[in-house]
Amino acid sequence: MSGIAINGLSGVLGIPEIPSSPGNVQKAGPGASFGDFLKSAVQNVDDLQHQSDQAIKQFLAGEGPDIHSVVLAANKADISFQMMMQIRNKLVQAYQEIMRIQV
Repeated sequence: MSGIAINGLSGVLGIPEIPSSPGNVQKAGPGASFGDFLKSAVQNVDDLQHQSDQAIKQFLAGEGPDIHSVVLAANKADISFQMMMQIRNKLVQAYQEIMRIQV
């Protein structure tokens, strides 16, 4: 990927950075939950989609940014959506694997 690390993409996509060493792991607060994390990640993807749509509308109206900014916003929204779908697929796979475990 031409020099872009996964950790570099996580900041662009609105996903918290993963610490590189176990000593840097931060404990979640009492109010934070996995559901809250997923909700905020989906909200970030939705925000990127709306920003992309707005940039396209402004460009077509002739009042907005240049074509490079519009394409960049659209690609950022597309990549974040694809990443969200891959994470969803992995979660479904993990759930199905757990359900296949014999007790």
